[in-house]
Amino acid sequence: MKLLLGIVGSFIAILGFAVLVETPKKYLIHAGSVGAIGGGMYLFCTQQGLDVVLSSFFSALAIAFMSHTFARIFKAPVTVFLIAGILPTVPGAGMYRIVYYIITNDRVQCAYYFMQTLEIAGMIALAIFIMDSVFRLRFPLSRRNS
Repeated sequence: MKLLLGIVGSFIAILGFAVLVETPKKYLIHAGSVGAIGGGMYLFCTQQGLDVVLSSFFSALAIAFMSHTFARIFKAPVTVFLIAGILPTVPGAGMYRIVYYIITNDRVQCAYYFMQTLEIAGMIALAIFIMDSVFRLRFPLSRRNS
């Protein structure tokens, strides 16, 4: 039940964020779906006992895969789905904790969350790069012969 509520919450949050970043109206539901899949993957991985960093990697991998798939199906740029969809994976709470522990002068906790946030950001970038490379190799763009 917790997983289902997380997926629905991710869908609603991404739908709202997609409106905020002015995603075209015909792609709002699809962008929300990408975010729901990513949020669901993150929650599923953490429930299975995976680390937050690895869960973020698998979530970003699923988001990048769905973004590329939807981009090819709906003939739209990948970023239309990726920008809004990646929101559940972004380590905003980690960044908040870094600032909080700087203010409270707890260097150990600050360093821990700083490293964790950098790892998550790196995993997100790596997942997007991997999926982009796979799609470029597997489905190369057709070029016109002039």
